[in-house]
Amino acid sequence: MTTHSLDFIPAAEPSLAPSSDPDPIAGGRVELQLLTTLKCNLKCTYCSLGVGDVLGSQTELKYDIGQLAAFVDRHLKDKEVYVTFYGGEPTLNRDMMEAVMRRFPEFRFQLQTNGTLLDDLPDWMLARLSNIPVSIDGGEATTDGYRGRGIWRQVIRNLDQVHHKVGGSITARVTWGNPDTSFEELDELASALEAVDYLYWQFVADEMYAGDSVEKRRAVLVKLIDKFFAAIDTLYPLIPVMGMVRNKLLPNRGRELYAGLTQCRVSSHLINVMPNGEIYPCPDMMYAHHMKMGEIQGNWLKKSPLQPTPDMPCEQCEAFSWCRRNCMRNLYLGYVKNDLRYRANVVEPICGLIRFMGREIDRHDPQAWFAKLTVPVRRRLVDNEVYEYVEIMP
Repeated sequence: MTTHSLDFIPAAEPSLAPSSDPDPIAGGRVELQLLTTLKCNLKCTYCSLGVGDVLGSQTELKYDIGQLAAFVDRHLKDKEVYVTFYGGEPTLNRDMMEAVMRRFPEFRFQLQTNGTLLDDLPDWMLARLSNIPVSIDGGEATTDGYRGRGIWRQVIRNLDQVHHKVGGSITARVTWGNPDTSFEELDELASALEAVDYLYWQFVADEMYAGDSVEKRRAVLVKLIDKFFAAIDTLYPLIPVMGMVRNKLLPNRGRELYAGLTQCRVSSHLINVMPNGEIYPCPDMMYAHHMKMGEIQGNWLKKSPLQPTPDMPCEQCEAFSWCRRNCMRNLYLGYVKNDLRYRANVVEPICGLIRFMGREIDRHDPQAWFAKLTVPVRRRLVDNEVYEYVEIMP
């Protein structure tokens, strides 16, 4: 099925809308995450959009550019807005991307992509992108195992080709699912300066922490953190470690942009718009209809239902002052929905790994390391714009 430009979609009939909250966005910034389509040209084995029959369920937009503009004017006025194009594979609906970028030239733009079609984007569009998170899973064998033969080489080739045309940064975004992913695989991505500027990973939200898998990840983390602290004249571009170190050194930075809420943004200032116009706080919970928080066509928006609750044990955790809670979906499923299996097999292992990372960072005396940094390296650590686009916690 072919996707269409926003300009050519007839406006839907207005729906009876629930009342909107007076100010559903915490603070002055908002990430408007627009899913251009749920269609994708890959079939990654762990895709979260496969939950609840979401995958591929919406391939055409059900709202038009006028409705989006009216929504922005009503709910996001006077906010600093950046748009993330998301999917599916968002570049499969390039017409929609172009319509939004031309209609809102004052916004910043980010593209979350699998990277296979990046070389088809026009130069002007690449130049307007502040950040491009590219989904990749590690080295060639790991990535091709999840995504299909030849994908790793295709993506790296595309990144080499477009890097100098991108207005901002390129971030390799790894879903760390395979416990056998090695330090060498991740280091190769972090050091591939011709292709990427930063490496970011998320610990996979799936039952992949049994047996010795946690110990294997710990061994890799030790090496990554050792390398991060080994230099003072440059910064090893590893965003989870960068963010943790920053928050430990300057705790207020972990609160000021997020209103003291979660680091994953779904509680405070992320609105996730599906192709049918429905709005959810989390792109991994679009199957949970009780999480719906707004609609473009009806022009309504309420506060994210994914909020910290007393059921979540975060404030008693040793990591709270710098972690500020991690993935709210995980915490919600594990503690609010009281899914004991998910809590034991997913949430607790991930939280344990984050605490382990904090202790490894402390072992390197980050205050003494920071004192030796040159001013440009300090600025890159503390004031990096990339933190606004990619969650700094894994």
